[in-house]
Amino acid sequence: MSTQVLQEFFVTVTRKLGKPLDFDQAFEATRDLAALPTVLIDSDMVLTAIELSELHQLSPWDALILEAARRAGCAALLSEDLQDGFRIDGLQVENPFRDLLGSK
Repeated sequence: MSTQVLQEFFVTVTRKLGKPLDFDQAFEATRDLAALPTVLIDSDMVLTAIELSELHQLSPWDALILEAARRAGCAALLSEDLQDGFRIDGLQVENPFRDLLGSK
C-alpha cells in the first residue's frame, strides 16, 4: 500500500461514488487500509516515477503507484486505471473488474 493510494482511496469513497461514504466511514476504512504495510513516498521514488511516466507514457501519478508497488516487492498491482496485463520488473497490473467489464 502506498501513501498515495491511501489518499486516493479516501477521495474516491467520499467524492466519486454514486453514494459516497460519510467522513467517519471513509476515515475508518482508510485507517483499516493503513494497517497494511505501507510504502512511504520519497523524493527518489518521485524522480524514478517521473522517468517511468516518460518511458511508458503513463501519468506521473500512475507511475508513482507502480514504483511504490515495485519497491514493495509486489507481484501484482490491482488497478482499473492502468492497462490490464502491463508488466514492469516482475510486477503485473491486473484489473480486478476485468471479468465484469468483459475485457480480456
